[in-house]
Amino acid sequence: MITRAEASAVARLLREAVRAEVLPRFRNLGPGAIRTKSGPLDLVTDADEGAELVIRAGLLRMFPGCVVVGEEGTAADPDLLYRLAEPGLAFVVDPVDGTSNFAAGVPLFGCMVAAIRDSVVEAGWIHEPFADDCAIALVGQGAWVEREDGSRAPLRVAAPVPVAQMVGAISWGYLREPQRSTVTGNMGKLASAVGYRCSAHEYRLVASGAAHMLLYNKMMPWDHAPGVLIHAEAGGFSARFDGAPYSPLVHSGGLIAAPDEASWAEARDALLG
Repeated sequence: MITRAEASAVARLLREAVRAEVLPRFRNLGPGAIRTKSGPLDLVTDADEGAELVIRAGLLRMFPGCVVVGEEGTAADPDLLYRLAEPGLAFVVDPVDGTSNFAAGVPLFGCMVAAIRDSVVEAGWIHEPFADDCAIALVGQGAWVEREDGSRAPLRVAAPVPVAQMVGAISWGYLREPQRSTVTGNMGKLASAVGYRCSAHEYRLVASGAAHMLLYNKMMPWDHAPGVLIHAEAGGFSARFDGAPYSPLVHSGGLIAAPDEASWAEARDALLG
């Protein structure tokens, strides 16, 4: 199992990578520094690639023999994704979650990592570059925000409320019809619906109790494995649209996160019903 000391060391690694490779490029990307991958909304920048290399090297030093599955490495070699099913310790890395925001000069992005052992998520990290702190969870040990000086503050989800009082982050862009029209047509049932284009910030929002629920359709592990564990260890409940538990090996089926299972069911019925 990942220890608390190791968790703190990984948080420092993310901070160092962001300071070295990401922040100096923020609002300072030169010609050719922004490129597309699978489509016009799927961007990669020099910062993504540089930070992933730093994080990958650091994880391999700390955990010799581990597998590192990065978003950018997988874009170059799609077969890398399937190594998460292998026995042993693996890490998924999203060096700049919210690349579209980063490329547009919007300060809403983060750095996400999860440790997966024998196909089960056992640790998660979400580093926030401007607050310069890291949300961390270890399975069975709770979730907290850790600052550079090592001080910690516990994370706790919001108390359950009826759907009409919920604040939710709804990522509807990857939903297919007719589900897309159903969800967007039902968003008015919530007190407020937001979309940050950044799961790092959205998971931190619900894990800290600042919002109640999340809904996603796109299910790549680097976008969700860290946040699902952090949210769960902060007391929340997540499941795929059909009620099946989240797995980093399953890349479809959508996801809803809420303060507890009853709230999850209420939110699912309100948005997908």
